[in-house]
Amino acid sequence: FCREADDVMDEGDNQWAALESLQSRLDGIYSGKPHSIAADRAVAAVVAERNLPRQLLDALLEGFAWDAQKREYHDFAGVVDYSVRVAGTVGVMMAVLMGARSRNMLARASDLGVAMQLTNIARDVGEDARAGRLYLPRQWLLEVGIDPDEFLADPVFSKELGEVIARLLAEANKLYERADSGIRRIPPRCRVGMHAARLLYSSIGDQVARNGFDSVNQRAVVPLRVKLRRLMDLFGVGALSSDASTLPALAEAQFLIDAVNSGAPAEMQPPWYRRPFTELDLRIGWLFDLYGELDVRDRQLEKE
Repeated sequence: FCREADDVMDEGDNQWAALESLQSRLDGIYSGKPHSIAADRAVAAVVAERNLPRQLLDALLEGFAWDAQKREYHDFAGVVDYSVRVAGTVGVMMAVLMGARSRNMLARASDLGVAMQLTNIARDVGEDARAGRLYLPRQWLLEVGIDPDEFLADPVFSKELGEVIARLLAEANKLYERADSGIRRIPPRCRVGMHAARLLYSSIGDQVARNGFDSVNQRAVVPLRVKLRRLMDLFGVGALSSDASTLPALAEAQFLIDAVNSGAPAEMQPPWYRRPFTELDLRIGWLFDLYGELDVRDRQLEKE
């Protein structure tokens, strides 16, 4: 659903109309009458199973609205505010799906989402600027002598711009390290996948650095050999060595954690959730049951 929503906002000519459509889809999901779209039906099932707060998805759409408004980000806190909405929300939602609802775990999940978004911003500086978008803190640009509006009018790489991009990636790396302690504590069947995602995404920032922090003239692409080398870290003893498990959430993300903790945990869970990963038959059985339930709901909607 998040991926489709992002694509709808990027590809349409009228962002406000796209946003209105997404709000309508979300209304359907939370009223138990999702639109006839596979992603919407799946999210409606997840909402019922996991008591997924609507505030998380509302915050995601708020981030998209900021894009439609062409909002300017003057300081780093503003960039984090945006990143929390378009990516921290996804991290928190994934934590809820994994059964992690403690404040510390949700804080680390939002850290990972924000870190990934900061990496995206660092990688896409030139591409965003040519589309009239700027997510680097304007204050940082001014501090190194770059006029933000002049840069948008003519995106040119400079040593000073590289310093700003390097500074942003340094902040992302701090958040990746904070997130590591949360990855170490998620259910074992989810841990390797999330650790792999963290390693591969942070590799994008490493590639930007290898390119001299020039993400105006080129878009960082991590070579396959580098990806494989990073994935070998999955087997390292100290691969997740940081311990930031009790650090408070980013101030900008606290409202997400509060939203999750304001409601009671969902009582329903897929029967395979606490089972060993190897019991594939239970997982397949749950999947067939889910499709059966969705089919029944579709028929009921058609009658109505």
